[in-house]
Amino acid sequence: MTAAVPVPTATSAADGPRAWVAALARAYLGFAEHNPAVYDALFQLDGGLAYAQEDTPEPLKDAFAALLECLAEVAGDGIDPGLFTEVFWASLHGLATLTRAGRLLPEDAEPRVEHHADVSLRSDLCSLIPMSGRVPGH
Repeated sequence: MTAAVPVPTATSAADGPRAWVAALARAYLGFAEHNPAVYDALFQLDGGLAYAQEDTPEPLKDAFAALLECLAEVAGDGIDPGLFTEVFWASLHGLATLTRAGRLLPEDAEPRVEHHADVSLRSDLCSLIPMSGRVPGH
């Protein structure tokens, strides 16, 4: 996996939705790999922070909103962008957590990202996400 880079930098050279989604996944997984203490502080330690609640701290809401803004375009027609973003993030979080725990083969990291992009953009799978009108975390 490549070093962590800011999302705009990671996705700037991407040509098309699939390449863009794969670049976003690489940026997220790269951050988890190259910033393990920060990643643990955000997602593994119980800091008492509320997630996806009314009292979620603004920086956490802002981070989700930035991801939502990035993914809303690729969610597809009739797909709730908030739920699409939530599922996208959750699957990347699972990949990051399992990789860091040594439960996934490191040599399959890039094919895993490519498969994640393919699955994320399959319209027949996306259609299973209902339009609820709500945005998770807000």
